[in-house]
Amino acid sequence: MDSIYTLAAFWFLAAVLSTVLANRLKISIALMEIIVGAVVGYAAFHLNFTDKLSLNADWLKFCTGVGAILLTFLAGAELNPDVMKSKLKEVSIIGFIGFLAPFIGCFLIAYYLIGWDMQASLLCGIALSTTSMAVVYAVMLEYGFNTTEFGKGILGACFVNDLGTVIGLGLIFAPFTYKTLIFISVTIVLIFILPWITDFLIRHFAYKTAAIRAKWILFVLLSMGVLALWSDSEPVLPAYVIGMLLAKTMEKDGHFVRRLRTLTVGFLTPLYFLRAGALMSIPAVVAAPVIFFVLFAGKVVSKIFGLYPIIQNFRDDKKEKWYYTLLMSTGLTFGTISALFGLSHNIISQAQYSYIVGVVIASAVVPTLIANKFFLPKHLLEEPVLDDQAPDEKDIINKL
Repeated sequence: MDSIYTLAAFWFLAAVLSTVLANRLKISIALMEIIVGAVVGYAAFHLNFTDKLSLNADWLKFCTGVGAILLTFLAGAELNPDVMKSKLKEVSIIGFIGFLAPFIGCFLIAYYLIGWDMQASLLCGIALSTTSMAVVYAVMLEYGFNTTEFGKGILGACFVNDLGTVIGLGLIFAPFTYKTLIFISVTIVLIFILPWITDFLIRHFAYKTAAIRAKWILFVLLSMGVLALWSDSEPVLPAYVIGMLLAKTMEKDGHFVRRLRTLTVGFLTPLYFLRAGALMSIPAVVAAPVIFFVLFAGKVVSKIFGLYPIIQNFRDDKKEKWYYTLLMSTGLTFGTISALFGLSHNIISQAQYSYIVGVVIASAVVPTLIANKFFLPKHLLEEPVLDDQAPDEKDIINKL
């Protein structure tokens, strides 16, 4: 037990260092956590301390998994269905192209240029077709874009993009079974009953029983996560849907939402981003840098050439168009999930896994750094706050 506390203290020291560096260098905290995690992993490899980091320890995997689920839930909770109806065309088209363009581009590069077999190339295309809901939402929250219609459009497009990845992975590699049917059926039932049950609990117990809302949300998220894993899906997918279902309920109590964000951003997601960085095998990438750079260029370039012409039909400002495009070019959660799926099912080798994960993590860092440095649409932060959020809440969020 002492070793767990010592290791946890070390990771949170790294999280504090990441926050200080991010503040000094004026970049996103989530990105700095990934970078610091990669440096820690690289140093541990050379010092032969990799095992001591316990990157695959059950407690760390649980904390990072719950962090990804809660962050995805909060992202979904930002998307009020009434607001998203007016952006349905935008998020659907951009999200679909955001999946299709890199899937085709990276598949062709892996198969014809690098020479991987058909199955490995398809898995590569799936893994590099993703966008990073975790990184994008963390950036939205940090700068305050989550309160603007611009930010809500990006989050919605990210969801459609990753939904395409999940469906593509399932259709190509995972058979549709009765488990899948049960998972879909339960999700449909939740659409009708979850808001009603949640409102009932809040109305009768929220201010009489300690933190019943947080307990209820965690119960629902973890239960659906178990069902998703049982059906060979991923727990972050129902988390996003549940967030959207409860968006109207969540917006009624900004104080509760802020407390849930504090738990997520202060405790869980630093471990998630630091571990993601530490898992990247820098020596494997250095051993064959050409493959890494070719795949990275393939992902980012195919995203940009696929998305920018579409996004300019919905945004007029140059910075907005490039910021939108670059954030959609990121990758992390579903990319690493897809790569791990391929490795565990012997679709790709350990070396191929390292290349793909390296590209996924690099795509979480490089496009976002460029977007925030050169194309940050600061003028949008001067927009009026949406009706579902009090003015003082926006100030607090911007400071997170």
